[in-house]
Amino acid sequence: MSFGVRVFCPSISCLHELFSLVNNNCNFAHICRFFNFRISSEREDYKVVYYMHFGFRAPSNNLCILLSFPTGSINPTGRRLMDQLFFPLAIRNRWTFDRTCFTNRIHYDFSYSSRLASYSRFSIIPFLDVSNVQWSNRIIFVPRSFTFFHNVGIRINSCLSTFIHVGGKETSLLRYKFILYTAGGSIFLLMGVLGVGLYGSNEPTLNFEILVNQSYPMSLEIIFYIGFFIAFAVKLPIIPLHTWLPDTHGEAHYSTCMLLAGILLKMGAYGLVRINMELLPHAHSIFSPSLMIIGTIQIIYAASTSLGQRNLKKRIAYSSVSHMGFIIIGISSITDTGLNGAILQIISHGFIGAALFFLAGTSYDRIRLVFLDEMGGIAIPMPKIFTLFSSFSMASLALPGMSGFIAELIVFFGLITSQKYLLIPKILITFGMAIGIILTPIYSLSMSRQMFYGYKLFNISNSFFFDSGPRELFVSTAIFLPVIGIGIYPDFVLSLSVEKVEAILSNYFYR
Repeated sequence: MSFGVRVFCPSISCLHELFSLVNNNCNFAHICRFFNFRISSEREDYKVVYYMHFGFRAPSNNLCILLSFPTGSINPTGRRLMDQLFFPLAIRNRWTFDRTCFTNRIHYDFSYSSRLASYSRFSIIPFLDVSNVQWSNRIIFVPRSFTFFHNVGIRINSCLSTFIHVGGKETSLLRYKFILYTAGGSIFLLMGVLGVGLYGSNEPTLNFEILVNQSYPMSLEIIFYIGFFIAFAVKLPIIPLHTWLPDTHGEAHYSTCMLLAGILLKMGAYGLVRINMELLPHAHSIFSPSLMIIGTIQIIYAASTSLGQRNLKKRIAYSSVSHMGFIIIGISSITDTGLNGAILQIISHGFIGAALFFLAGTSYDRIRLVFLDEMGGIAIPMPKIFTLFSSFSMASLALPGMSGFIAELIVFFGLITSQKYLLIPKILITFGMAIGIILTPIYSLSMSRQMFYGYKLFNISNSFFFDSGPRELFVSTAIFLPVIGIGIYPDFVLSLSVEKVEAILSNYFYR
């Protein structure tokens, strides 16, 4: 198949290779190996938009595209995928993505024909579009080029496609709302990318190492900052541009919710650090007090709103919006401790949020209920799901020994050690964070109580009321282990990014 189809239409390429396997009378194991992203040793090099300083390096029989840069004094090796700052985040994304793909696998006790039919129904259609996510995940965290915009579009399109295929019956208006918000934000991102790429140079460039040393007039830097901020405020999301997220989570399939919570939302935080903070430091210093206030309001508002949600997935979605407030505060503190805490919160919530949506989906598969006031009493027939859900709820409310606690604690220390803010603003922001921390266990424990305690579903005989199987246990355990590991030894993650964080702050804010 031609390179153009394989790169820009990976879904078509995926379908083409799948049909090739079927026509060659390959068995089901071959097809499963195909869906595990086969790696080929044969590679092809292509120059794409050379003057923009980036190209593609593609395995000839794989969907994954690695980024290649021209050699030179700035990049002597010709290849640089990511630096220390977001290396752990990229690893987290791949881990979450693999667990998401595994949630769509079928049980192996079917016959061959029924296995293939079931696999086609539940896995192939979402996978054809989720393959775009896998493709863009390899190069979404590239700091040396603004291919970021291209891959944001790919990932949004992938989530929209899976939302269309496996969403609920009332998703028509929600699709338009999803497109309106995400496409509208991408317009600001595109204008900002073109603006910084075309300004102040005889030759247009999107090379990040050149752009990061570019100086802009203060008024122009503020305009660029506002444009990028609007784009990333939709992706993160930041209030009041957050309303698309709970509605999307409320109707989407839980595998799509895992991608949204575990990967898509974190691109907004990545953009705030790598573009707004590093590329436009003076404007970020001006707007950081406003961001601090927005982050505090978001923590309290989203936590309060989550408590009033009847829909299980909407309640988890609003809790995600609340936790994003800690990321905003960490980025706005302009300290190495606060920024490291924000990065740790990005990684931590990626695991916890994806796991909660996964367990909410497994519960829905059994009881076919999504409203909390209709649930109750399923802890006895499904004790494993009850244990797993309770464990991740504890992680979400920042129980000591888990990643959520250490991330929020580091953000708090970053705030109180910041030299940018006076004592009274620090006290007020800390008080607001404390209110959010108090509200979090209220809605988390209330959610667990309404789901698992009581008698509404206790005495109902239903053949689908079976407990978690090996698939759910494997996925949940694979996500829970990093949550515990980071909570016990956070330096395992922080050691990968601390040097880059110090370099960003020392070069642009402390000089």
